[in-house]
Amino acid sequence: MQCRLGCGACCIAPSITSPIPGMPAGKPAGVRCVQLDERNLCKIFGQPDRPAVCSDFDATRDVCGQTDAEAMILLTELEQLTAD
Repeated sequence: MQCRLGCGACCIAPSITSPIPGMPAGKPAGVRCVQLDERNLCKIFGQPDRPAVCSDFDATRDVCGQTDAEAMILLTELEQLTAD
């Protein structure tokens, strides 16, 4: 599956514990990443300071669903199920 450009769910729904430029402590679940632009595109995509967890994320149907809204629901549920 190809990532749906402009979805942004993976940059909002999950927590990210790795440092992100502009968010040195990472980001909590449900908080928009500061590197997500107004079109929901990553400003540091392909750059070396992008967290490995972001670079390693693969869009799949079971995680991203059929729509951007479904991706937000699925990723939020996964975050809640795996929260400490």
